[in-house]
Amino acid sequence: MDYNTSLPHMIIPEYGRNIQKMIDFAISVENRDERNRVAQAIIMVMGQLNPHLRDVTDFKHKLWDHIFIISDFKLDVDSPYPKPTRETFQTKPDRVAYPSNDIRYKHYGKTVERIISKAREYAVGEERNALVEQIANLMKRSYLTWNRDSVNDEVILKQLNELSKGELKLADSSSLRSTQAFVPRPPNPSRDRDKKKPSNGKQNNGGFRKDNTNPGANPKFKRKPF
Repeated sequence: MDYNTSLPHMIIPEYGRNIQKMIDFAISVENRDERNRVAQAIIMVMGQLNPHLRDVTDFKHKLWDHIFIISDFKLDVDSPYPKPTRETFQTKPDRVAYPSNDIRYKHYGKTVERIISKAREYAVGEERNALVEQIANLMKRSYLTWNRDSVNDEVILKQLNELSKGELKLADSSSLRSTQAFVPRPPNPSRDRDKKKPSNGKQNNGGFRKDNTNPGANPKFKRKPF
């Protein structure tokens, strides 16, 4: 009896050892046309064993890459796709260059700093004053997102002045929105329960009105005992 520990190592175990043997047989076929037909048949079997690959974009290309990988890149057949090489899968990907710019206040983020930098280019006037007011309110909203406690407007204006290097200031006629405008009011069960009560203060009485239109309220329509 052959044990798996004594058999050759499977490169892609998901396909099983039978696929590995088929590919080894295809490598041994001398006639190129016959070898191409064998490879096409193996590709069909690999697709049936892994139907989930059909949901992958260009799954045929993936199957052909796998058959070359399982053959240890020894299979010489005519593939409809570029034949991969060993170096293709051994080369390490390039290191992703992450931005190294420091953010002065993490709760504002880099986007707010860029908006402030862009606002500094505006000429002094009403348009710039309106933009500064919107930026200050945005900073207050971001501050309250991470700190639910109330924040003093002077703190926001001080940090705006720091981030803009003293160039952006809120106009005298402008003011920041209140904290309640940014922080939603917590639900009040008693208040919501009062809203559901009828406005006239009368009970619904099971959906029946106390008038003669209800047969149960008219003495002429008394229910007979059983």
